[in-house]
Amino acid sequence: MANLTGLAAKPKVAIHKFSSCDGCQLAFLNLGTKLLELMEWVDVANFVEAGIADPHAKVDIAFVEGSISTEAELAHIQQIREDSRFLIAMGACATAGGIQALRNVGKLQAWTESVYAKPEYISSLETATPLSKHVRVDLELWGCPINSYQVLATVRSFLYGVMPAQEHDKLCLECKRKNTVCVMVAKGLPCMGPVTHTGCGSICPGVGRDCYACYGPAENCNTPAFTQRLQQLGLDNQQIARRFLFINNATPTFAEAGKHAQENR
Repeated sequence: MANLTGLAAKPKVAIHKFSSCDGCQLAFLNLGTKLLELMEWVDVANFVEAGIADPHAKVDIAFVEGSISTEAELAHIQQIREDSRFLIAMGACATAGGIQALRNVGKLQAWTESVYAKPEYISSLETATPLSKHVRVDLELWGCPINSYQVLATVRSFLYGVMPAQEHDKLCLECKRKNTVCVMVAKGLPCMGPVTHTGCGSICPGVGRDCYACYGPAENCNTPAFTQRLQQLGLDNQQIARRFLFINNATPTFAEAGKHAQENR
């Protein structure tokens, strides 16, 4: 548990980006007028997407989006860790590798040669990995992307000197609380809700489509039983593996389940 005592009345904050789509940074910009309110609470030292650039600023809190995919990113995240009192990984890329970590299940050279005309110009690490593989992370905000509520709740909690409350429910409970009809039961869709952490507000089931696990694995996932359920719904082992290895494939729970499905093709 991080010690929040001694945090400045108006903490200095930085928002950094590594290999990612920028979606989690938009959680700040999407605050709209509340972003102006947020600026009164904190002193933003670095947020390139908002036109504030000081990547080497020493700060109280660093929000970091993206996975570590290059040597330059590896060196930079280590410097950010040294320059920050608290480091917060935000989004699936920073917490679990993200989409780009799909290359972890293959060979980097094969990926680059299939995409780029001159792959020799591509300089990348063999794998794309979450921040926690390289530095100490004080808090993880899951989601692809995270939402503005998570940003505000996190900053407010830090200002009050407490760590943000973490929800541990599965998405299915979120659907039940909202009286959302189960798309797996009613439509036979391969919804990932039974093994997915809540936090999105059950957006996809709320519009009649299946969850694709953007908020990562929930606690105590029974992936073998869930795999059997997906088989009953007509998915073959390769399709099941893709479900687990899509966005959060660097998490041990989903990586193991995906690997098991692939080995049983």
